[in-house]
Amino acid sequence: MKSPERAKEVISRCLYMSLATVSEQGNPGNAPVFFAYDDKYCFYWGSYKDAQHSKNIRQNGKTYFVIYDSTVPAGSGKGVYVQADAKELSDKDEITLAHKLLWDRHTVPYWMIEQFFDNAPIRIYKAVPQKIWINGEEKVCGHYVDTREEVHLI
Repeated sequence: MKSPERAKEVISRCLYMSLATVSEQGNPGNAPVFFAYDDKYCFYWGSYKDAQHSKNIRQNGKTYFVIYDSTVPAGSGKGVYVQADAKELSDKDEITLAHKLLWDRHTVPYWMIEQFFDNAPIRIYKAVPQKIWINGEEKVCGHYVDTREEVHLI
């Protein structure tokens, strides 16, 4: 399987990504979030607006996340790595579209659309990838080494 197809397969099969952000003070943070994506491979998730990663995104809009299946045997995993610009959605049409993508991927009964508007504490976030990689399958002197191969999904 070629790398872009392999990356798309990982994204479609996995439900969670590990979302990394950094605060204004330079403190890193990481959070697992359920995600959905659109046909341009923009990624969406819902989070508490006062979660540290939500605050970090509002402050600087930078994120890096990894999508992988943690249940496979060691050495057989495939991961997708994404550097992206992220933002909290405020446009009603964009929120509605993102909510539908999330809902279609997995119905979450406690995430009704009205929970994302006005003074509700939950928000939907969008990440637009700047670069995407998949882990490589290389060895150096007979030893597995962690490499990345940049892929273009669209």
